[in-house]
Amino acid sequence: MKTFIYMVRHADALKDGNERTRGLTEKGKLDVECITEILQGEGIDTVISSPYDRSILSVQPLARQINQKILVFEDLKERMFTSDDKRISDNELYPLLTKSFADPNIALTGGESNADCQKRAINVLKECLNTYRGRKVVIGTHGAVMTLMMRYYDNKYDLDFLTSKPDIYRMEFSGHELVDVKGLWKIS
Repeated sequence: MKTFIYMVRHADALKDGNERTRGLTEKGKLDVECITEILQGEGIDTVISSPYDRSILSVQPLARQINQKILVFEDLKERMFTSDDKRISDNELYPLLTKSFADPNIALTGGESNADCQKRAINVLKECLNTYRGRKVVIGTHGAVMTLMMRYYDNKYDLDFLTSKPDIYRMEFSGHELVDVKGLWKIS
């Protein structure tokens, strides 16, 4: 029995504000329409999301379209780079990500490492594979978290994989074994 997990990296988000409550840019809002269009013919059964607004907003129209509530999992939140909920600048983020993919145990003081983030997110993914066996599940998530979950199954998903926002990948599982990954997002 095959299970399909659709990883949806959130659409373009506002740069300012609290990590949990940053919304989408105008481009992000337009891209959400494309996300919904791409996924509407896939036969999605369940929609799950990170608790962060930008992830929820990226999958909300699809959930409404299929008449489902979004199930929110705290452990799908973005990697905690610092001890507070403030966004770190791109100038700080990219060097940290480079170091983190070279050594998954690196973390800023009070922050979380790639290894810790991957562990919590994979627990949710494994729970989904058990609970929604044979179904099609969308997971609204973040770039680092999505990459780390996919990297758990295949090391080719690394820092270079973090390319577009949004992004969609359909992961096909047989039980807990990943058998195929297909990118569905077409950059326009």
